[in-house]
Amino acid sequence: MTTEMQEIAITEEKPLLTGQAEAKDAEAAARILLDQGQEHSIETPHGVLHVTLHGTRTTRRPAILTFHDVGLDSKSCFSPLFKFEEMQEIVKNFTLIHVDAPGQEEGAAAYPVGYQYPSMDTVAEMIPAVLQFFNFRTVIGVGVGAGAYILSRFAIANPDSVEGLVLVNIDTNARGWIDWAAQKLSSVTSSLTEQILSHLFSQEELSSNTDLVQSHRERISKASNLINIELLWKTYNSRRDLNVDRNSTFKCPVMLVVGDQAPYEEAAVECNSKMDPTTTSFLKMADAGGLPQLTQPAKLTEAFKYFIQGMGYMASSCMTRLSRSRTTSLSSSYSMDGSRSRSRTLSQGSQGGQMPPSPSQTMEVSC
Repeated sequence: MTTEMQEIAITEEKPLLTGQAEAKDAEAAARILLDQGQEHSIETPHGVLHVTLHGTRTTRRPAILTFHDVGLDSKSCFSPLFKFEEMQEIVKNFTLIHVDAPGQEEGAAAYPVGYQYPSMDTVAEMIPAVLQFFNFRTVIGVGVGAGAYILSRFAIANPDSVEGLVLVNIDTNARGWIDWAAQKLSSVTSSLTEQILSHLFSQEELSSNTDLVQSHRERISKASNLINIELLWKTYNSRRDLNVDRNSTFKCPVMLVVGDQAPYEEAAVECNSKMDPTTTSFLKMADAGGLPQLTQPAKLTEAFKYFIQGMGYMASSCMTRLSRSRTTSLSSSYSMDGSRSRSRTLSQGSQGGQMPPSPSQTMEVSC
């Protein structure tokens, strides 16, 4: 991948007047916001996956494929982010594929007692069938927690199928003995719902008992498929080490995202230290809690915008409206060949069409 990007010229056979173009964009954004998606049950070699597709289903560019965390489904994990107004400038150009882990979709029937839930590796092996079903050759993966781990497994096994990864709250390590013992103790002293909430949210959020925490506590505790959630939780805690190596693990650009008080902040920082600095961006978000895609969709949208643009899929001319609408400054530091060489501020003010950092640089951003 080259270190410099060329601006992509977009032309139309019948150019629209400015007012007409903006009206067309507004209409397209409204359609996306109202799009409830097409639900599919896809047969895979290891069972059935519930998948929801949004968009035009064009295969000329990669789809954006998402995978949720434990205790969430695709709707509760990603709807606030991908229905965020400013995100429409991005998603209107892509097909969205939201994948639910087996038995985790809203209203899923509870598995019978003794059901053998697939391992994390096996769930990752189910994803190629989704791409084949929709006739997509490649995807840009967006995963949170357990979903980030699953998409990482998929990318390692299928490098030619993944053009980019956004990994939120990634923990690449297997559970050690201390973690295992702590989990055993927690299972005795805390309910399943509280265990999962401790996985999803920061201690500050739990102590404050925020509205977001309360809503998810009620949703999880009353879920008709609670046994399925427990099976996924146990499977995630039995995951294998990803053995991240900067020279061979990922063959695509990766953006790591974590809140500065998130339960997996240290794990994400450790993962970043093992990644290839020439293809990795690390975003640590202030005041984001454990689920930045829910609490800070504006900041994550902005970071995702630059990530997509850095891959060459969005011309600067496509970003002007989104750039105008944001006035936040991101304090950024960059390193070439793994050593920090310079720092500057990315200002997203009235000047649209700013070029993002090259994918050949590691971007560490605190915002």
